[in-house]
Amino acid sequence: MKKILFATSECVPFIKTGGLADVAGSLPKYFNKEEYDVRVVMPKYLCIRESFRSQMRYVTHFYTDFCWRNQYVGVLEMEYEGIHFYFIDSEFYFGGPWPYGNMFEDIEKFCFFSKAVLSILPQIHFKPDIIHCHDWQTGLIPVYLNDSFQADPFFWGIKTIFTIHNLKFQGTWNVETMKNFTGLSDYYFTSDKLEAYGNGNMLKGGLVYADRITTVSKSYAEEIKMPFYGEGLDGLLRARSSDLSGIVNGIDFETYNPATDEELPQNYDISTAIEGKAVNKAKLQEELGLDVNPDAFMIGIVSRLTDQKGLDLVECVLDQICADDVQLVVLGTGESRYQDLFRYYAEKFPGRVSANIFYSEALSHRIYAGCDAFLMPSLFEPCGLSQLMSLRYGTLPIVRETGGLRDTVVPYNEVDGTGTGFSFANYNAHEMLSIINYAKKTWRESRYAWNSMIQRAMAQDFSWDASARKYEVLYNELIAEEALREELAREIQEGERLKKEQEENEKRIQALKARKNKSAAPVQEEEEEA
Repeated sequence: MKKILFATSECVPFIKTGGLADVAGSLPKYFNKEEYDVRVVMPKYLCIRESFRSQMRYVTHFYTDFCWRNQYVGVLEMEYEGIHFYFIDSEFYFGGPWPYGNMFEDIEKFCFFSKAVLSILPQIHFKPDIIHCHDWQTGLIPVYLNDSFQADPFFWGIKTIFTIHNLKFQGTWNVETMKNFTGLSDYYFTSDKLEAYGNGNMLKGGLVYADRITTVSKSYAEEIKMPFYGEGLDGLLRARSSDLSGIVNGIDFETYNPATDEELPQNYDISTAIEGKAVNKAKLQEELGLDVNPDAFMIGIVSRLTDQKGLDLVECVLDQICADDVQLVVLGTGESRYQDLFRYYAEKFPGRVSANIFYSEALSHRIYAGCDAFLMPSLFEPCGLSQLMSLRYGTLPIVRETGGLRDTVVPYNEVDGTGTGFSFANYNAHEMLSIINYAKKTWRESRYAWNSMIQRAMAQDFSWDASARKYEVLYNELIAEEALREELAREIQEGERLKKEQEENEKRIQALKARKNKSAAPVQEEEEEA
C-alpha cells in the first residue's frame, strides 16, 4: 500500500476560501483505495463549523519548541466520505473567525503548521511515502524534512511533491523575522535557497527542496517559466523544469451534475440539455428580477471580483456588452471598485443586469445551468474551476487563452464544427468584446452548431478521476525512484562490506605468510650452519 499525505491550509467541506480547498478535499477520494492510502492533514481552525468539530476524535498531544516557546500541538482525526483527516490543534495559532488574516501572523502560523505536520507523524504512527504539499502555507515542509528531521531515521526516505496553485502568493517577509519564525540557520537564507529579493520566501523553500513540483495545468507550468507569469521565480522554475509538470484540476462530478443537482429547478442530462437549460434560464431570470425573455443572450460571471480575473477588460466595454439583446448575471465579492461597478450597471440596466455582490453556492449552480455563456477573461489563470463547471452544465465558456483556460476550452471552429467554447488570445478589451459578439452571433444564427457545442462540452471529462490517474503516475515514478535509490544504496553498502571483508582477508593472509616466513627462518639458519 502506497501512503500519501496531503498537507493543506484549507479543505472542503471544513474550510474554503478558494480552489485549493476543492483540490485538497475532492482529489483524495478518487485514488484507487486498494493501492493508495491517501490521508489529509490541515489546521483545526476555530472557525470550522461545530457540526464538524464535534465529530473529531482526540488522538494525542505534545509540546514542541517553536519561536522560543514550548508550544502545544494537539492532534485530532475523523473520517469523511472514506478519507482519513488529521487536524492540528493550536488555538494560539488557529483561533479567530477566519483561516487567514494579517500576513505577518499568517507567516508565523504556517511556519508552525509546517513543522507540526512532520512532528505528528511518529505520534500517529503514519509514515507516508510522499507528502504532497499545497501552496506557500506548506512550503517549509520539504525544507524542515531536509534539515533537523533527518536526524531521526523515521523520516528517511519520505519524498515530497509541491503543488503551486497560484504563484502570485508566496508567503514572504524580511529575512531576520523569517529566521526567527522558522528556527532555520543562516545557511538556508541565501539566494539559491529561501532568500528572494531581500526577503525570506516560504514558497521558494518548497520549490527548492521538494523532489517534484507540479502546478494545476500544462500551460501554466510553461507560463511560469517566463518573466511575465513567473512572479520573480521564473529562473528557479526554469532550472527545475525537468522536475516540473502540470496536471489540470478536476471537479467533483457528483456534486456538479445537472442530472441530479438539487439546486436546479429542472434537472437535465446531455440528451435533454437544450430543453432543460431553457427551463433553468427562465427560472433564473424570474429569480433575479430580469426580463423573462428566451431571446436574450444570457452571460454569467461567477468570480472573485479582482484584476486577475480580467474585470478591467470588462469595465472598458461594459456598455457595449450590455446591449439590448444581452443579459448579464454577476455573482461574487472582491475589490470595491468592481463591486460598485456592477451595482451601478444593475441600476443603469434594470431587467438586463443582475449584480449579486455576495457568494452563494446554490445560486452559482443555477447560473451555470441557466446562462447561455460564461465569461472568464483572466489576466492569468493557473487552472480555473468555473469554466469546468460551466462546461459540465452546458454553458459555453468565453475565455482568454491563458493557463488552464487554454488547456480546457477548445475554441469553436465553424469550418469543421469542433469546439467547446470561445477564446481570445491578447489581453485586450475590444478583442474580448469581438469574441463575445461572435459567440452571440453563433447563438442567434447557428443554433444547431451551438446546441452541438453544448453536447460536446457536457461530454468532456474533467472529473477528479481523470486527474487522479495522472497523479498516480507521478506518485509511482517518485516511489519507484526512491526504491531504486534504496536498492543502489544497499548494493553500495553490500559492495563496501565485501570490499572491507576482502581487505580483512588479505590482511589475514599476509599475517599468515609473515608468521610462516618467521617460523621458517631458524630452520634455514641451522641448515646453513651445518
